[in-house]
Amino acid sequence: MSEIITVKNLVEIYSDGTKAVDDISFSVKEKEFFGFLGPNGAGKSTTIKILTTLLQKTSGTATVAGYDVVRDAAEVRKIIGVQSQDTVVDGDLTGRENITLQGRFQQMETSKLKERVEELLQLVGLESAANRRARNYSGGMKKRLDLATALVHRPKMLFLDEPTTGLDPQSRLSIWGYLEKINKEEDTTIFLTTQYLEEADRLCKRLAIIDYGKIVANGSPQELKREIGADSIRIGFENCDRDRENAKNIVKTMTGVKDIIDSEECINVYAQNAAGLIADMVRALDSSGIRITSVTFSQPTLDDVFTKHTGRQIRAEAPVKTPARMWGGRG
Repeated sequence: MSEIITVKNLVEIYSDGTKAVDDISFSVKEKEFFGFLGPNGAGKSTTIKILTTLLQKTSGTATVAGYDVVRDAAEVRKIIGVQSQDTVVDGDLTGRENITLQGRFQQMETSKLKERVEELLQLVGLESAANRRARNYSGGMKKRLDLATALVHRPKMLFLDEPTTGLDPQSRLSIWGYLEKINKEEDTTIFLTTQYLEEADRLCKRLAIIDYGKIVANGSPQELKREIGADSIRIGFENCDRDRENAKNIVKTMTGVKDIIDSEECINVYAQNAAGLIADMVRALDSSGIRITSVTFSQPTLDDVFTKHTGRQIRAEAPVKTPARMWGGRG
């Protein structure tokens, strides 16, 4: 499978000197569901704005379907669809009218557009609400309508910038289903940025983790979790600052312990047969006068991968405002 996105040594420095993207390189294959994972401020949205021609890069190269995102920006815009963090629908128009309007901006033939609108209304489950004004839609319905307008021209490449932030769990699951469907049945390449680990784990065949503008890990979710090579034990202490180093010295002598890193609880212990070690750890720490406030145990997750590479956990926070789209009349 050929590459549809190629990024090499990409750098973005803001006017205040902040290096939002710090010399990153990666590629995305055609028909792939690719995830870009990281917390707010990591560089996810900046990268997606560069790839969708909304932001000029400082240096490096980036191409989409062979088109340079700066030199061939107009060609890039013809073959991509974009759904940003903020929902961009016209509340005065009905759901059907919103999709139709976007199709007209894409210069679609009337007969093909009408057929496509009905197809999309069914895809996102809005047939019964198609003639209602979008201002009366729920948040989840607006997200689904926004996705439909981004898909109207059958883009080869779909960019989704935290598309489910702020949605309730049921709406989030619905969006996941639609994305899986178009990726598998329409061969749409999807580039997803997200803070939700479960979302990345379920949807993405391959992903990159970005933190402070740098890519710190990449691979399939399964590969990244296998790299941990041990179960995770998160331990919190009553006085973490005072007891952390002493606790690490005690725990690292125990058989089966592979690694110990600092975490938001206090320490993260990676160990073989962790379930059998927990009781011994608790006893050893307690006998040294270290008061434990929490102990959690799990098999490796993407959160463990992120913690392993960054020393902190990812947190899904409230959505951050981003500029509206700058082409196709969508904002």
